Amino acid sequence: MKSIKAALLIATAFGSVSLLSACSDSADETSGGSVVSSAGLGLRGDADVEISPDMSKMTNPEIAEIFQHIDDNFEQHVINLQNWVRQPSISNTGEGIQESAEMVKGFFDQLGCQETQVYDVGETKYGTQANPVVYASCDEGKDLTVVMYWMYDTMPITQPDLWKSPPFEAALMEQEPYNKVLIGRGATNSKGRQMAMWNTLMSIKEVTGTLPVNVIFVAEGDEERMSIGYEKFILEHPELFEGADVMYIGGGNSLSRGSEGCVFVELITTGEAWGRGPVRSNIHGGNKRSVDAPAWRHIQMLSKLVSPDGNTVLIPGFYDKVRPLSPGVEASLRAQAENFDAAVAADRLGVARFISDDPYEIVKMARNGTSMNLDGIWGGNMFEGGSGAILPNRIVSKHNFRYVPDMSGPEIVQQLRDYLDQLGYEDVEINVVGDVPWAEKSTDSPYHVAAYEALTAMGMSLEEPSAVEAIGGGYWPAYLFSGRGGSPLDIPIVGGGGGAGGNAHAANEFYVIEGSGKTYGMAGAEKAMAAVLYSMAGKLNTTE
Repeated sequence: MKSIKAALLIATAFGSVSLLSACSDSADETSGGSVVSSAGLGLRGDADVEISPDMSKMTNPEIAEIFQHIDDNFEQHVINLQNWVRQPSISNTGEGIQESAEMVKGFFDQLGCQETQVYDVGETKYGTQANPVVYASCDEGKDLTVVMYWMYDTMPITQPDLWKSPPFEAALMEQEPYNKVLIGRGATNSKGRQMAMWNTLMSIKEVTGTLPVNVIFVAEGDEERMSIGYEKFILEHPELFEGADVMYIGGGNSLSRGSEGCVFVELITTGEAWGRGPVRSNIHGGNKRSVDAPAWRHIQMLSKLVSPDGNTVLIPGFYDKVRPLSPGVEASLRAQAENFDAAVAADRLGVARFISDDPYEIVKMARNGTSMNLDGIWGGNMFEGGSGAILPNRIVSKHNFRYVPDMSGPEIVQQLRDYLDQLGYEDVEINVVGDVPWAEKSTDSPYHVAAYEALTAMGMSLEEPSAVEAIGGGYWPAYLFSGRGGSPLDIPIVGGGGGAGGNAHAANEFYVIEGSGKTYGMAGAEKAMAAVLYSMAGKLNTTE
């Protein structure tokens, strides 16, 4: 038995919304639909999908048996996902977090992992209590060890009236162009892909009695809080991942090799710190006739940080370290833009239009762009409709900066601080909520080749590993396995798999149950994940 332990990290493109689906028959964002009862589901798997596995490229007889098992148990697999989505797990409010951590541990126990534990990570470097991290180790006596990353937390429900069905009902609905999707908070970000992976592993074990690899799970409950607890856990327990050789990102319809960066801050203006306006609490709005307003000052400050259209960051030095796109990246993005329909993509995303009308510019922004967003602002009278005169003494605005190689989150924060001071806003507080640095790895590893061979055998159209240049849109904590952020773990990062979903962080979040066109549904996603694991273990075409 070889001593190599290949750790494969199964994850998702966290927080990302794929605009590139408009290049094919897949769809990420749609509206409308009717509820399908979960009693007697009547599901047909991937009956309407135009691609299919090429079994001549997957000759190991175990693969065919596993695929058949997935088909035979498909409805139960969907019910498993419904049960998982019905458990709230909102990290920003704490709703259901402890219960979800124990539920995740139960998944790992059921799989037969010898060691499972819910870790209390404690206070993070940002002064915030971390949510639990769930760890599990399943020793199958194999040469390869797979580390599977989960995020069990989800976003809050901010617009409940816009949902087509209750967000924790996990209803099955008809939604063009798919026959069936599952609607629910966390469906695509990221419980759908997690349950697809768990269903896959359970199917493999039920068919063969063992997995083709050893498995290590690590599940965090802080991804929507910038992975603050996950970062501490990884940095404090690197020994749990010794021998890790590759990180694999399940899901999606393209190969990738890393993630963008994101730093999240709050800007806080108070009358007390400013020395003008109300200093102890909100006061009656009628006092504006004679009293300064911190809120108007805060708005004036924000107007100086971006261009009038909000699309160009005006902070000095912000763009200085943006790495120019290589010819390979440009060629890859132009190829993706060739069949990109901006109108269709905008409709699926639920926006009026994109910043640009040029498909290439849209794809480039989505995959390699930078931005400063206004995620929210509050203070004073926070009730829609009615009246109630308030002159607030404290204003808070939230902002996430998306950044790419070779930019730095801490440098962006310092640039912001320097600029605010220069503009006369020395009193404005910057509270750093968290920072997830970008990660970028080479595509020359054998694991990229193995994933490519498995996914192309599934009928998916992908760039060859040597042609993959873009790190991919959307941030997720890949950096902790790329040697960045002080982590001692530095291994290849491979992304790619089947399945689809949409409306992450939005109303009517969904995961595709029955695929169509060139997009696999849940059954196809499970088969693709099984194929990738067997391929990386060198067992796609052998029984040895």
